[in-house]
Amino acid sequence: MVDLNALEAIVSELLSLYEIAAPPIPIESILQSPKDDMWDEIDVTQISGSFFKVGAGYSARMSMARVLARHISSSEWGQMRGLGSIRSDEAMLQAFARMMVMPASMILELKDNVRTPELLGAHFEVPPEEARLRLDDLTRYAPLP
Repeated sequence: MVDLNALEAIVSELLSLYEIAAPPIPIESILQSPKDDMWDEIDVTQISGSFFKVGAGYSARMSMARVLARHISSSEWGQMRGLGSIRSDEAMLQAFARMMVMPASMILELKDNVRTPELLGAHFEVPPEEARLRLDDLTRYAPLP
């Protein structure tokens, strides 16, 4: 079973492969333009609108991040990194999706007073509730730098 630090390492690898240094993380571009031998491209226009949770601002981004988490975990690339074990673990898939849009390395670069759900939500373009859950995730383990 993959742990949260291993997921953070995979997110760091993705950031490096896609040369992403600052938020917002281009989730849709990652889905549509996988690097060679990563996973099959997804046509996001073919994803049902009923799939997306609509409500708070940026909730569609989180839905897209969950699509990406599921897609990566079922890909050969993801399975080579031990992600096959999270496909049936909804809590880990949710945590992985939050990690991808709010990487620990980027959160930890911010000053403590900026690490509030509302400010993180605006900074990473996610709903504040998802930012709160991400902050909760980070208190449960010590992410690797």
